[in-house]
Amino acid sequence: MPDIHYEQSPKLSVDDYIDILKRSTLAERRLIDQPELMQEAVEQADVIVTARQDGLLVGIARSLTDYSACVYVADLAVDEKFQGQGIGKRLLDLTHEISGLHTKMILLAAPKAETYYPHIGMTQHYSCWIR
Repeated sequence: MPDIHYEQSPKLSVDDYIDILKRSTLAERRLIDQPELMQEAVEQADVIVTARQDGLLVGIARSLTDYSACVYVADLAVDEKFQGQGIGKRLLDLTHEISGLHTKMILLAAPKAETYYPHIGMTQHYSCWIR
């Protein structure tokens, strides 16, 4: 099996972004039918880390950070065909390194992914507020 190549990718195309959301099932919770909002999501992200195999985008972590206190992972998406290979964990590790290991990494789990995060060493926080 070919190696996975990881990189920080600030110039990700909106088409690639929407495509990986669809192949990961995360599209169910994103406004993919509004490309202008998807473009804004890509442009306004502070950190985008991608995983590619032979040029094919197979994973993405899209995050917002202040580089001092916290990094919020808005999207962690891995193509369903590539899940279970450690790609998501590596994307999060690289995102945390770029944002600063002193920051707290925060994310909201998609319902289908709730059991994944404890498996990679994250702890659930009892207090989260959403408006």
